[in-house]
Amino acid sequence: MTRRTLLVLITTVAALLMPAAANATQAACGITWGSATKSAPPSTTGELVNVRSGSHECYDRLVLDFRAPVDGFHVTYVDQMTEDPTGDPIPLRGGAFLSVTAHGPAYDENGQPTYTYPNRDELNDLTGFPTFRQLAWAGSFEGSTTVGLGVRARLPFRVLTLPDRVVVDVAHSW
Repeated sequence: MTRRTLLVLITTVAALLMPAAANATQAACGITWGSATKSAPPSTTGELVNVRSGSHECYDRLVLDFRAPVDGFHVTYVDQMTEDPTGDPIPLRGGAFLSVTAHGPAYDENGQPTYTYPNRDELNDLTGFPTFRQLAWAGSFEGSTTVGLGVRARLPFRVLTLPDRVVVDVAHSW
């Protein structure tokens, strides 16, 4: 067997095994979330105090922390992220854009900010994240706070609510 034949054989076998490996990883992760809009009406509300992110084996995670319980949200893929309430476009890096709205303001009852950011275009450093590309401020208006999340591609996501946070997980793959 020549080196060229061996190389072709190895490349062919690797190409055949790649989808199986990807499917095995997907199955191991148990991702069944889908990419359709997810929302829940609010029954409680608190003020936003922090925005953070992390990367896990199967997904990247965005967490919106609140001072009190918050359970209402609306998360959807959009063609263009816009600022609330102006409607001005917000440019984001990535192949797809998630609009993440939690039904809790980033200000208290006196209109004083409860969350401030050093850079509205880069709320968190997402360097090295497999899925997340950019997280930008979109506004806090009429009791709701919105951020724009640029992601690598339109991937499955889920939304969880814990007593004082709204969590968005975006899968690394389908």
